Amino acid sequence: MMTEADFMREALAEAQAAANAGEVPIGAVAVYQGEIIGRGQNRVLRDLDPTAHAEIVAMRAAAKVLNNYRLTGCELYVTLEPCAMCAGAMIHARLSRLVYAATDPKAGAAGTVLEVLNHPRLNHQMAVMPGVLAEESAALLHKFFRQRRTDSPA
Repeated sequence: MMTEADFMREALAEAQAAANAGEVPIGAVAVYQGEIIGRGQNRVLRDLDPTAHAEIVAMRAAAKVLNNYRLTGCELYVTLEPCAMCAGAMIHARLSRLVYAATDPKAGAAGTVLEVLNHPRLNHQMAVMPGVLAEESAALLHKFFRQRRTDSPA
């Protein structure tokens, strides 16, 4: 049986694949009944799609597996705290639980910058667990952006 850390390592592998493709290294996996049913990584540059965040890609894949846009009973493991767009999609999908690694001090919508998830006036609430493998996720992001600054012409 896979642990939370195991699922997050799978999301980190997706994040690394995104970095290898030149995308911001964020990865996600959707889990249903202990099995990964959707994988996602940032694809905004490759797909020319501003909505192709890792979370959205993973939820789209999971919805196809379940043949339902509602992801009731699903958990989403993400390497970075979701933005407002992704948090809104999670609410509409009716995810049961979000597990994320690093907080996002610039756009985090699970409480760091905004409280989109579990806002008391919304019609859906989900369990949220931050900080699983946060250091590994933050290190991957820092390495990516440090390299990007090094490669950029002055």
